[in-house]
Amino acid sequence: MKINEIRTAEVRGHGYSCFVRIGTDAGLVGMGECIHGGAGIQQIIAELGSLILGEDPMNVERLYEKMRRAHVFNGAMAGNLVTALTGIEIALWDLVGRAVGLPVYALLGGKFRDKVRLYADCHAGGDDSPGANAEKAVEVVEMGFDAIKFDLDDMRSPDKKDAFNHTVSRRELDRMVAKVAAIRDAVGPYVDVAMDLHGRYDASSGARIAQALEPFDLMWLEEPVPPENIDAMREVKTSTRTPICAGESLYLRWGFRDLLEKQAVDIIMPDLPKCCGLAEGKKIANMAEIYYIPFAPHNVCGPLGTVASAHCCAAVPNFLVLEWHWLERPHWHDLVVADPPLIQNGAITLTDKPGLGVELNLEAAEKYLRPGTRLFA
Repeated sequence: MKINEIRTAEVRGHGYSCFVRIGTDAGLVGMGECIHGGAGIQQIIAELGSLILGEDPMNVERLYEKMRRAHVFNGAMAGNLVTALTGIEIALWDLVGRAVGLPVYALLGGKFRDKVRLYADCHAGGDDSPGANAEKAVEVVEMGFDAIKFDLDDMRSPDKKDAFNHTVSRRELDRMVAKVAAIRDAVGPYVDVAMDLHGRYDASSGARIAQALEPFDLMWLEEPVPPENIDAMREVKTSTRTPICAGESLYLRWGFRDLLEKQAVDIIMPDLPKCCGLAEGKKIANMAEIYYIPFAPHNVCGPLGTVASAHCCAAVPNFLVLEWHWLERPHWHDLVVADPPLIQNGAITLTDKPGLGVELNLEAAEKYLRPGTRLFA
């Protein structure tokens, strides 16, 4: 069996996802998805894919390294080139699973769990008041989720003193505390609640925010400072009892090495369809386990990328929870052929179907294509 085509399609979701289809001379096809690759992602995938035409798709990790090492001088350690690699890699795993009749988690070493727990990334809409956020939290918990996340970094807040200097003001901090207090009070003590700062704040502000939120027993506070300075992240972590989570903007094992060795966070959150892929994601999780750090992948993908991430989450012991970021986009469920729905009671239950175990709904994908593009052209 040889690879004879690699095609792509960009589909609207959280921005645009890039779906990857790999075909073979045996007629088997594998599908993958990557996210946040930028406007040129389809061209990058075409360039990378040309390196593995005629190759045996069974050698997934070898092909991954062949493509990556061919572009080490073009940015193959981070950024959209790595993102393009992940879309191809996920499609290869799907293809291999279909070829041998096994689910991807089995190819990754087998599963530790049948159900992969999700947390829902939530927004109250235009009304960011404590009350509106509390109502949204209750609504999502009633949908079956027992873990939720909200954003705290309101860039439009009238209490921000400057658009570029992100030192937290007293009024801004009070607004954050009021929002978290309302959410915690609404859902009670046994729903896991996380808050996201998107790497917006300086180190002293990150510490102040984390300390102010200690009474609310958060699952984590996400990226209180930018990801580039691991020592600053560690300073925040050691200053507070609030767990600190980071890693969505780091790439490959090398990007996580310092974060883990310095134990600068309590939880890591690699974005598997963006920054590494499934085999690399499992290696990162295994590295984290050495330091007793849980693995909670960031994820804003459509259903293929989400299910792919779930396969990796099933295959590692230190998995905590996986993000789901499509509450406001009901077409997530339309993009796959699935009965019953993939998400039930806040979790994805993986089956023993081969590959990723789901099929892309081509008609729905066509409906949400990036304007001016074609499906798998």
